[in-house]
Amino acid sequence: NVQQSNLYVIGFSAALTIVLGGLLALAAVGLKPEQKKQEDLFKKKSILGAVMEIGPEDDVLEIYNKEIRSYVVDANGQRVEEVDGEKVVAEDVEVGKEFKKAPDERIYPVFEKLKDDGSLQSYILPVYGNGLWDKIYGYVAVEKDANTLAGAVFDHIGETPGLGARITEKKFQERLVGKKIKDENGQLVGITILKGEGTNPTSPHKIDGLSGATITSKGVQKMIYNYMDHYQPFFDNAKSNGGISLN
Repeated sequence: NVQQSNLYVIGFSAALTIVLGGLLALAAVGLKPEQKKQEDLFKKKSILGAVMEIGPEDDVLEIYNKEIRSYVVDANGQRVEEVDGEKVVAEDVEVGKEFKKAPDERIYPVFEKLKDDGSLQSYILPVYGNGLWDKIYGYVAVEKDANTLAGAVFDHIGETPGLGARITEKKFQERLVGKKIKDENGQLVGITILKGEGTNPTSPHKIDGLSGATITSKGVQKMIYNYMDHYQPFFDNAKSNGGISLN
């Protein structure tokens, strides 16, 4: 009868939902290690991308393990080995999650790009902030003088294609190379991103922006300033320990 037919349909649907849900859960668990592996690989490629071009044939892990040294510092620029009794690893720090905390409560990863002889070439530091529609983030490389930018790589969650999303383009990122984040008195001034393009500013503290993406450009500007400010205690400690050369 109709009632039995309806009960059969409901029962069959419920059973099918349970079975499919179980299969999806098993698939998610099984794929999690591979997903984590790919996320780690992408992060390391991004870190390297701030200072070098990574080709499709390059062994990212080999280059990373040879040329990058990493650790974590607190808001006072002091090394952090453990958080809540657990060892902390720079590559595992979720900068987006730390961003939700007050700046003086965060931990800050530091990635050092090494020369062939193992000496320090530059610092690669994560940055995180707000774009027009959602979060923007990336890595900014700073020379040993804690002033000169050596490169950058940016990404976003939901900026507009052809406009704000252009922060991911090398053409924009390369404008930062060689620019200074401090003035002649050693005070942090950051980088001013101008409205529009084509001005080719000669100031060591200014770069062209992105036409039609003023808010996203200002988001990048603020993001760089904020994180360079957060890392100043670390730079001060590095300088006092001989890690920064002012030459």
